[in-house]
Amino acid sequence: MKWKEADFNDGIAKIRAVLIYGPDAGQVDELCDRAIEKLEIEKDNLFALDSDELRDKQDALFAESCSPSMFGGQKMVIISNAGDGASKQIAELINHPGLCATVVVTAGDLRPGTLRTLFEGGENIAAVACYTDDARSLANLIRAELSAAAGIAQITPDAMAYMTSHLGGDRGITRGFLTKIALFVDDKKIVELSDVEKCLPDTGAADADDFLYSLTAGHIQQTMTALDRLLYDNADPNMLVRMLDGHFKKLLTAVVDGQLPRLFWKVADKFNHAIKIWPADEIASVLTRLNELERQLRTTGMPGEILLRDFALKLSVRAAKLAIKRRK
Repeated sequence: MKWKEADFNDGIAKIRAVLIYGPDAGQVDELCDRAIEKLEIEKDNLFALDSDELRDKQDALFAESCSPSMFGGQKMVIISNAGDGASKQIAELINHPGLCATVVVTAGDLRPGTLRTLFEGGENIAAVACYTDDARSLANLIRAELSAAAGIAQITPDAMAYMTSHLGGDRGITRGFLTKIALFVDDKKIVELSDVEKCLPDTGAADADDFLYSLTAGHIQQTMTALDRLLYDNADPNMLVRMLDGHFKKLLTAVVDGQLPRLFWKVADKFNHAIKIWPADEIASVLTRLNELERQLRTTGMPGEILLRDFALKLSVRAAKLAIKRRK
C-alpha cells in the first residue's frame, strides 16, 4: 500500500511492516520514532540493525523477529539504510509465517524499484514517502507547530516568507528551529520578521539536488543559497565536487545519447532546461575543470569552501549566459 503521513498515524498498528523512505531524513526519523511511540515499544523489545548487517546477523534477525517477547509487549525490528539489494532478505522476513514483530525499514531517496514495489503492492504492509516540504506544506507545518507549541496568535507575512524560504529540506531541522522561535516569542505570542532573523540566519536544510540542478540550469542565486546551506551543514567540498562530476556526466549522456535518467518531478524541469542550453563540448570542458578542482582540493592546501564557491559561481553564471544565448 502507498501511504501518506495521515495513513501512517492511523494504520501503523494494523500492519506487519512499513517502509519509510525519502530525501527528508528528519521526517524518516520522526516517523520511525512515532511508530515506536504508538506501538509502545519498550527498549528490550527493540532490535535494530543496518541493512549492511543483514547477512552477518540473519540468524539473530529471524530469532528476534519470530519469537514472542520474554518481557511481554509488542516487538519491533528496525532495518536502516535499506536499498533494492536488500529486498530479497527483507521479503523473506516480512513474509515469514512466524513473524511476531512489526518490521520498520528505513531508506533514503529510493527510485521506483524492487523494494518500493514490494511494500507498495503487498498486503498488510505499506510504504510512506518522506519528500521535503514545499512552500504550502511547510507553511501549514509552521502554523500547526507554533500554535501547538506556544499558542502563537499571529505570524506576520514577511516572517512566514522568510521561514518558508530558509526551511523545508529536513523535518527534524525545521521542528528544532520552530521550537526555538516559540521559546523566543513566548511573551508576546506574535512571530515577526525580526524574531525569525534572530533565530533563523540562513540555516535552511542542505539540499544537494537544489545545488546541482540549479547550477546547470543557470539559477545563480538558488545555486549559491543551496551551496551555503550544504556547507553550513558541514558538507565536504570534496564530496560536492564528486557529486558535480557525476551530475555533469549524467547531463553529458543526456545531451549526446538522448538517455534521460529517472528524475524526481521537483528537479525534472531544471534538468530538461539544462539539456537544451549545454553543448556537449562545454560539458566536456567542465568535466576537465572538475578534475583539476579535485586535484587542487587535495594538493594545494587552499580552503576547499573558497575554491568550491568560486567554481560554483562561475559555472552558474556560465549556465545563465548559455540560457540567454539560446533565447536570442
